[in-house]
Amino acid sequence: MPVPPSLTRSLAVRVALAVGLGAAGGALFAYFRAPLPWMIGASVVTTAAALAGAPVQVPRRSNAVVVPILGVMLGSAFTPETLADLTAWWPSVTALLLYAALMAGAFSMLLSRRFGFDAASAYFSSVPGGNLAMYTVGTAMGGDARTISLIHNTRALLTVITIPFWFRLFQGYEPAGFAVPGPAANAIGLDDALVLGVSAVLGYWVANLARVPAPFLIGPMLLSAAAHVAGLTEASPPGILVAIAQVLIGTSMGCRFTGFSIRDVANLMAIGALMAIVMMSAAAAAAGVISELTGLSFAALLLAFAPGGLAEMALISLALGIDTAFVSTHHLIRLSAIMLLAPVFFRILESRFGSRDES
Repeated sequence: MPVPPSLTRSLAVRVALAVGLGAAGGALFAYFRAPLPWMIGASVVTTAAALAGAPVQVPRRSNAVVVPILGVMLGSAFTPETLADLTAWWPSVTALLLYAALMAGAFSMLLSRRFGFDAASAYFSSVPGGNLAMYTVGTAMGGDARTISLIHNTRALLTVITIPFWFRLFQGYEPAGFAVPGPAANAIGLDDALVLGVSAVLGYWVANLARVPAPFLIGPMLLSAAAHVAGLTEASPPGILVAIAQVLIGTSMGCRFTGFSIRDVANLMAIGALMAIVMMSAAAAAAGVISELTGLSFAALLLAFAPGGLAEMALISLALGIDTAFVSTHHLIRLSAIMLLAPVFFRILESRFGSRDES
């Protein structure tokens, strides 16, 4: 069935407005030398616009263009030395999985008993990271779509905004302003461009075929990492493309609030903000302890434990010059474990919630 021209024009206007606001927000934050300006500025401005009722929208299919670029960029952080480092990361990976399980269990109980959430909404709102995955699985298991979406989006947005500012205030990070991240636009030769392009396209195709979560990101990242570890290339995507990807990812985060007003969702957003504060505090505490015990970088551990998504936390590590391979690997392992184990643990907890509700 053909799409009416008026509907197509309406969508184009909403997308143009969203991207325009996102780019303006990124430029504004860059002007004031805010940390990670292109993503944070875009997300803050479009979130405000969405909650104010502006008709902003970014189609999910846009991820097919920009997210593979980010995946290839993240994969370029992997080197042959990364394989040797993996054996030294097992204490932090183990602690990360325990942290995720503890946060999910504790907040599931709190949301169910204190705020009256149903079991599915409580549990899938509480699992740190994996926003889209938890929304998809949670709604399929009977959770409330609006509740899960708003709590995850609020927590992710607050995490993305807070952590870079914390590094600027307390860790001496100096934002680059209008400078784009990564190499200059002419830094990639034809051979390197071919390797990176194949990594993006083939990586997504294989990951989607294998039903890997977030295939647009994880597939290109893994294939790019393999190419860099094998020594096929040492290049990464031009900085201008990464900056564009940041703007579109930030804009997409803000557009998730479209259709809601602050008055309608203030309570849910407050709960999401509270969860973000507690999870980030717990992440900082865990990072401090593990850093003392193992000698691993506190900054890298903090980003690895932060309750944000893989793409956002890896982008922050890239902007701050922190070990991107370390951060990406930890978030990838957590996302994989969440996808595999979260439904199983939910069934276990559901029996406890069920018995309580029936009493």
